[in-house]
Amino acid sequence: QVQLVESGGGLVQAGGSLRLSCAASGSIFSIDGMGWYRQAPGKQRERVGTVISGGNTNYADSVKGRFTISGDNAKNTVYLQMNSLKPEDTGVYYCAYLQYWGQGTQVTVSS
Repeated sequence: QVQLVESGGGLVQAGGSLRLSCAASGSIFSIDGMGWYRQAPGKQRERVGTVISGGNTNYADSVKGRFTISGDNAKNTVYLQMNSLKPEDTGVYYCAYLQYWGQGTQVTVSS
């Protein structure tokens, strides 16, 4: 079992920044494979970015150059630094690992 808890969401103006955190506990020993997803109102959940092996990351085209995933293996925590936020970034952001999902944190970007 793995538990994931996101935090750091909120309301921000367009062009602003937010940093989300996802703390993992349970049967997880590396942040490799952890990912961020988001779901906008009325839309399907989409992948934002993933930590792949060796701490490398990849991102959806829509966030490349604006969002950065980092992590702390000692704390089993991953972060999502979001810069230059746009109204279309609004949604519930989820952290995931294998079949486990966090409860999500709301990000709202006002124009």
